[in-house]
Parts: sequence; structure tokens; C-alpha cells
Amino acid sequence: MDFPEALSCPVPILSHDTVQLAHGAGGKLSNEMIDKIFLPRFLNSTLEKMEDQAILENPGGRIAFSTDTFVVDPIFFPGGDIGDLAINGTVNDIAMSGAQPKYMSVGFILEEGLDFDTLHRIVLSMEKAAKVAGVQIVAGDTKVVNRGSCDKVFINTSGFGFVPDGVSISASNLKPGDKIIVSGTLADHGMAVMTTREGLSFQSTVQSDTAGLNHLVRDMLAVTKDIHALRDPTRGGLATSLNEFAMSSNVGIQLYGNAIPVRENVRGACEILGIDPLYVANEGKLVAVVPAQIADQMLAAMHKNVYGKEAVIIGEVTDKHPGVVALQTGLGANRIVDMPVGEQLPRIC
Repeated sequence: MDFPEALSCPVPILSHDTVQLAHGAGGKLSNEMIDKIFLPRFLNSTLEKMEDQAILENPGGRIAFSTDTFVVDPIFFPGGDIGDLAINGTVNDIAMSGAQPKYMSVGFILEEGLDFDTLHRIVLSMEKAAKVAGVQIVAGDTKVVNRGSCDKVFINTSGFGFVPDGVSISASNLKPGDKIIVSGTLADHGMAVMTTREGLSFQSTVQSDTAGLNHLVRDMLAVTKDIHALRDPTRGGLATSLNEFAMSSNVGIQLYGNAIPVRENVRGACEILGIDPLYVANEGKLVAVVPAQIADQMLAAMHKNVYGKEAVIIGEVTDKHPGVVALQTGLGANRIVDMPVGEQLPRIC
């Protein structure tokens, strides 16, 4: 879904070209920044009241809540930026419970000297991502810190949504025989950020996969509410998510190495940097664990959604080697896919 009118919106005219410490002081400059940068992009009937809290409608039932902070470097990268990453990251964390995200808050930490052109570009990207996901930004905050106290801009997002009746998705639900599905190619986001950071170039640009997945999850739940587990494999990548599943459910996981989808340019970037794509962050992919008898039906439904058209089955749950993730190589041997010891890619989100 495109929003050309938002992307072409001219930069608002402010009395300064860059963020000043006074923009965080709560006075006239603070109000000017809020009125010209943030409100036009996020305005809705709740936010326009400009209270210190948002009073929201609750249809009842269970609520899924999440919060996250985004410090990605660089703040612009092929396929996205810190703005849509902040919206999509929290949308996806909520959606992985089966909930449909509804409301969000946004907090900005701005470095003194950040130019308003950059800030406006980020806010436009957030507006577009929120519209695509169907969420309302109903509360927010801005703070300005001295030059050098943060790197341009950090963003915190919190949000919640409502879990449908009959849905109980958890890492502790896995059963032997379950099939493991990923919604598309792995390691796109992490390698887009890293190759940009390191100045690496390839014949085709590595693009981030940042996207909100709540509509894909909705389509999956229309097939069955009996989805055992969902996770968006961000920091630590698919390997971390699957190890968490295996340990929480005390089962083994067997991966089919040849089935794991990785784009050729991403695979090449991983090889150059000496990084296993299983451990690289994704920001627009999910891993699902479903009963074997509905796996093919689930794949068919996912393929109809733009964010699931490359979904594939990559493995299964087993009662062998509980708590361990194993990958079958092309030679037929198994290797252990363990949890990472440290962070391979700092400031990836």
C-alpha cells in the first residue's frame, strides 16, 4: 500500500533548521516542533486532545502489550529507516501473540543539531508504516540531549492489541511432528544494515525486509487458531528463536538445511563477513510452528499474502534431542545450531 501524498509532503517551515536544546524544554520551540513535525503525521481524535495520557476504547478480552527501543546505525538503509523499523518492530512483537495491534506510543530522544529534514523524513516513514499496519499513535514524548549524548535519534515505541478468543500462541506449545514454517528469505535486514555500515557493494543492493506482519498473522489465524508458536526472529536471528522454542517446550527441532531460504546476494554478504545467516536479524519475517496436518493449508494461505508469498517448510519438531536444534547438511550429516554467545551485529535495530 502506497501513500504518495505523505511521502511528497514538504518539510514544514520552522524557526530553526536543526534541533536545539530548547526544543526539549517544553516551551514555545517544543510546541512548534510538535505542531509542525509530529501532529500533522500522527493526528487522530485521541492524540489531538494533547493530554498527558490517552483514554482508549477497550472491546474487552485479553490485551497483548510490548515495548521496544530502536538505535539502529545507520538510521537510513536500503529498504527502510529507523522510523518504519520502530513501528514495524512493535507491531510484529504484538502480532506474534495472535493479537491485532491497535494503539501505540512513540518516544523520541533527539540529539542537539539533528536537522529537521532528517527528522521529518523519519516521521513520514513512521506515518506510512502505521497506516499500513492499521495502528493509531495515541501518545508520545520528545527529549533533546546535548550534542554527542546520543547518535542523531533514538526511538522508543510501545503498543498493544487485542487477542482473539481461542488463540493461545506460546513457545511452550510445540509438539513432536509439528512443522516449522518461515514466511520468506532470512537475514535480509541484518545484511542490509551491515553492508551499508561497512560500505560494501554488490551487483544488486541488499534490501531490508522491514514490514508489519499483523495482516499476515490475521490470514494465518483464519486457517486455524491452533497455531502453536509464532516469533519474528530479530536479534539473534532464526537460530535464537528456534532454540528458545526447543528449550521452552523441551523438544528437539530438526531443520532441513537445503530448504532454508536465503537470497544469493545476502548469502554472499554473509560469506564475506563470516556470518551465518541463521543468526542474522530479520524485521519482516516470522517463524511459525503448526500441526503437521494443516501445514500445507497454512502455506497456501500465506502464499496469498504479499509478506508470505515465499513461505516454506524448513523443519519439524521431534522428540529426539530435547532442547536442541539440529540442521541436516547437504551431505546428510547433522550439526548443532546453538544459541549465539554474543551479538554479531550491534545496533541492528
